[in-house]
Amino acid sequence: QVQLVESGGGLVQAGGSQSLSCAASGRTFSNYALGWFRQAPGKEREFVAAISWNGGRTSYADSVKGRFIISRDNAKNRVYLQMNSLKPEDTAVYYCAARQTNPLYSTTYDRGSQYDHWGQGTQVTVSS
Repeated sequence: QVQLVESGGGLVQAGGSQSLSCAASGRTFSNYALGWFRQAPGKEREFVAAISWNGGRTSYADSVKGRFIISRDNAKNRVYLQMNSLKPEDTAVYYCAARQTNPLYSTTYDRGSQYDHWGQGTQVTVSS
């Protein structure tokens, strides 16, 4: 079992930047592929970004491509989401997620059903 705790959410103006962090504990962090998802009020949870176990591959939703950057530090058991050029429509609760993965492949996963472990979420609010 791996436990995930997000931090870094808050209120930011449109056009600004915000950095989220997710700390993991409990198991060997480098055995896990990681992802960020978000859920806005009244909407379904949606994929934001994902990163392979070794950081060698990343993937992004079209809505955030070119603005958000996912990264990880396996030595610190952390995954990050750097969010730039924020828009009001980025307002949501952001969740990090983890799943075990085969280290022979640098695979990313973009569906929530593919993840086994979730954090409690952190609120990001972008004001116009």
